[in-house]
Order: sequence, then C-alpha cells, then structure tokens
Amino acid sequence: MTTNDFIQIAIYLVVLMLLIKPVGSYMAMVFAETPNRVTRFGAPVERVLYRLSGIRAGEDMGWRRYALAMLIFNMAGLLVVYLLQRVQQWLPLNPQHFAAVTPDSAMNTAISFATNTNWQGYGGESTMSYLTQMLGLAVQNFLSAATGIAVLIAVVRGFSRRSSMSIGNFWVDMTRSTLYILMPFSLIMTLLLVSQGVVQNLKPYVDVPLTQQITQVEQIKDAAGNPVKDAKGNPVTRESPVSTQTLPMGPAASQIAIKQLGTNGGGFFNANSAHPYENPTPFSNFLEMLAIFVIPGGLCYTFGVLVGDRRQGWAILATMLLIFVPLAIGAVAAEQAGNPALHGLAVDQQASALQAGGNMEGKETRFGIAASGLFTTITTAASCGAVNNMHDSLTPLGGLVPMWLMQLGEVIFGGVGSGLYGMLAFAVVAVFIAGLMVGRTPEYIGKKIEAHEMKMASLAVLLPCALVVVGTAVAAMSPAGAAGVANPGAHGFSELLYAVSSASNNNGSAFGGLSANTPFWNVLLGICMFLARFPLAIAMLAMAGSLAAKRHVPPSAGTLPTHTPLFVTLLACIVIVVGALTFLPALALGPIAEFLMSAH
Repeated sequence: MTTNDFIQIAIYLVVLMLLIKPVGSYMAMVFAETPNRVTRFGAPVERVLYRLSGIRAGEDMGWRRYALAMLIFNMAGLLVVYLLQRVQQWLPLNPQHFAAVTPDSAMNTAISFATNTNWQGYGGESTMSYLTQMLGLAVQNFLSAATGIAVLIAVVRGFSRRSSMSIGNFWVDMTRSTLYILMPFSLIMTLLLVSQGVVQNLKPYVDVPLTQQITQVEQIKDAAGNPVKDAKGNPVTRESPVSTQTLPMGPAASQIAIKQLGTNGGGFFNANSAHPYENPTPFSNFLEMLAIFVIPGGLCYTFGVLVGDRRQGWAILATMLLIFVPLAIGAVAAEQAGNPALHGLAVDQQASALQAGGNMEGKETRFGIAASGLFTTITTAASCGAVNNMHDSLTPLGGLVPMWLMQLGEVIFGGVGSGLYGMLAFAVVAVFIAGLMVGRTPEYIGKKIEAHEMKMASLAVLLPCALVVVGTAVAAMSPAGAAGVANPGAHGFSELLYAVSSASNNNGSAFGGLSANTPFWNVLLGICMFLARFPLAIAMLAMAGSLAAKRHVPPSAGTLPTHTPLFVTLLACIVIVVGALTFLPALALGPIAEFLMSAH
C-alpha cells in the first residue's frame, strides 16, 4: 500500500467518527419516549399526518401486531412498485417512451426495493421512466430504510422496557424515521451532490455531436430478432459510423442521496456510482462513502443512549470497526499490489508520480485504487450495494473481501437498522456462549437470555447463511443458472456465489459478468431477497416482544460485562467464526482457487 492509501482511509475514519455522536444523539431524541425539542418541532406535521392516515399515535403495539403492520405496509409498497413498472408506458413522465418492464424483472425489482436490497437486473437509463424512478424506486428507498430503523427501535425497546407487553407503534416509528432522519439528511445530501455536478432535472435525453466520429460494429438480425449467421455459423456483422452520443438526464441527485443514506444502492443509471452523472468528483465520492456509514454508525450510539448505557453502543461500534478496518486495508492492499497474472510481463504496476499503480482494471481514474477499494469495502459492509468500480475486475483476494463481508450477515454496520439488529442477534449468541462457559444464565442489557431468545437469534443468524448456500447450489446445478456465467472455472463460480450472497444478505451490489436478468435468476434472487428480509425481521420482533415482557435483572458478580474489550473480542470472533465455518468451502472453490491459479 502507498502512503496515499493510508491517508485516504484515515481521513475517512476520522470524519466518520466525528459524526457518530452528534448524529446518534439526534436520532436518540427522535425516538425518545418523552417529548423533546426535536419531536416538539415536528409535532404539528406529525399530527396532520396521523389524522389524515387515521393513526392513533398514542397506541402501543405488541410484537405480533407490530410485525403484521410492517408486513402489510411493505407488501403494499411491493405491489405498487410492481404495477408501476408494468404500466409505465401509459403513464406521464416517460419522455423516452420506455415500454413495460417484463413480469419477472418487475417482480425482482419490486422485491428488491421493498427489501432494501436494490439489486439491479435492469439498466436504469434504458428501462425505467422518470415516474417509475421517482414514485416507485425513490419512494421505496425511503420506506424500506425507514422500516429497518423502525424494527431496530422496536428491538431496542425490548431491551429498555421492563415488564411491558408492547414494543411501540410501527406507524409512528416509520413516520419519525422518514420525517426527522431520512428526509432532512437526504435534502442536505442532494444539495451537496448537485453542487458537485450530479444531474437533477426532468429533461429528455440529449443527443450531442461527437468531436471525433467513430465506427460501430453491430450484429445483423433477421425479422424475428435472431442473429444472422454465415455458412460457417459465425455471426454476420456490419460497420456503421457513429457521429452523436445520447446523454441521459433525469432526477438523479435526489435518488442518489437516499440511495446512499438509506444503504439502498439502486443506481439511477446502470453504472451506478461509477457513472459521472451520479458520482462526478472525488469529493462527491467521499460524501457518498460517508453517507453510507453515517446512519448505521450513529444508530450504535443511539442504541447506547436508549438502553441507558452508552458504553453498550460504543462496544457494538468497536466490534464493527475491529472487523471492518483490517478488511478495508486488505482490500486496498490487494488492489494496490496489482494483478498477479501480469507479474513477470512488461507491465508497470508500481505506483509513481505519474500513475496510481496496482490493478486499475474496472476502476475510474478519477477515484483511483484507494477510493475504489474503500468504496467497495464500505458498500458491502453496509448492505448498500452501490458500486463505483467493477467488482468483477477486482483481484481474487480483492474480490474475496466484499464477498465475505456480505456473507458475515451484513452486520458490520450493515443496512440502516437491519445491520444493528443483526449484530444484536450475534450479541445474544455471544452472551449465551459465554454463559455456557461459566455455567450461568446469560444476561444482556439487564435481560435474561433464555431458550426463546436464543431460537429467534439463531434463526436471524443462520437464515441468510442457509439461503446463500442453498441458492448457490441450486444455481450451480441448474443449466439456466450456469448459462448466465460469463467466465468459466473458479471466477465463474465467484460470479454465482457473489450474486446469491448479495441477494441473500439484502446487499444488492453486483459482481458483474453474470447475465442475471433472466426468468431463472430473477425468481431465484427474488426469493432470496424476500426470505432474507421479512422472516429475519419478524424473528427479531418476536425476540423484542419476549425481552420487553421480562423484568430488569440488576448486574451481579456473575454477570458478563458487555462493554469491555473482552466482550468486543468475543463478539467479533463469533461473527467471524460463523462466517468462516459456513463459507470457507465455497470461497475455496471461488476466489481462493482463482488466487492460487493466478499466482502460478
């Protein structure tokens, strides 16, 4: 690694840590049980919204009712996004006259955005109308993120409340997450992105003349749309001059802001954050990386405030950093070391005053190695899915890092809300194991962890792992699944494994190389995304309901402190061991095998 790499990583971490406490304190005020200056300021708007919606804000819900409201609301959103795509050709704000999205692709996209995954099998600028982007995808970016925060706050109430049969009101939590957190943060982020050159308009696409005419080779097709082949079976092609280029327009900045802040990841354009209209400058790239972590990181502090012990929040945050920082350095170091297949050839991969060095394949020159490697690690740690470089072009070890970060369960920061409640499930497992070691009933945040909590936590930890393993096996053994692979061998297996890992952990980033917009892949990944989101959330709400009903247990001599470096280390080990034991065989067939082959 170069000094520049270390400096960029250090600056990012310092700025992030400076934001954790103020952002976390603000969010704690938003969800506080008692009125404060934040909720009093927005109280008139809240009252109007509740009155219009017929919501009784003062009514608390048990966990079953909370989960049912969450499910009904998200299923309604999923249906709306699906219908919007299917009828967009008849609706306004479609200057490019895009046709209806195919049923399987529309189903995949609707599930994807309702589950905060935002996996994209489609090309944004060539498939979705402005209305579909704004009313369907952008709205779901807010609502799916707010759902994650709402479920987390309900889980936190399970720890903080004593002998209570309720865990809050889903509609109030959704309203406050959107009104006080996501909307104002997105407005600020949108203005900052526009200042850097991110487009925000409703204009039709613009054709501009090229300064230098080029020749395009295109394949000739018959009337049925099939490729015409010569006597030897080779495709028949022709050359045609190209003198103009079409520049896509649209309301991108407002969608990019919530894409990053809500850890959604669905790009307005197909190239996502590598597109110059989504991420034009190094500063916009830094802002987008910061936006991905600021709410998940701040929620750790919020958790500490709401349970009455800030040290608990810092311990969770320290665990996340303990795993994230070495992996981020490892990913950047792997890319800076260059492509091992080029070693020994006349290719200069050393950093110098004239070049970044390393493996620049698939990376934007305006970002370079460090900003690309760091972005890759952040987006896969945080369940975001936005990408600013082609992950398919990463070195084998550089590609292993984001893949493994997803397979850890998206708990290293993770999605907004969902990452932290996933980490709390690991914390419950950690205190249970520690309790077995000393022969005492485990406790966490003053609540005894018993069989019911362990069952729900185990379900939350193991369900994504099972989906990845089973889904990858189905894809690898199915001709329809293997047909989408662009590269044979170990790299092709990595393409399969990455896609299923991304969907089964609600990440949404794409490795690339895999032709995933087919009925097989749309259905398989749609099932993975759905099962990875809602059953896991329901399990955590069930655990919250059980915890809320329990009395507080004062700490005693036999209580394991859960704010100490010992517990941080234990929790990190539990997260790593679960990921390592589950996925090491699969990783050995993919990136590890590719690394060993390229090294020789």
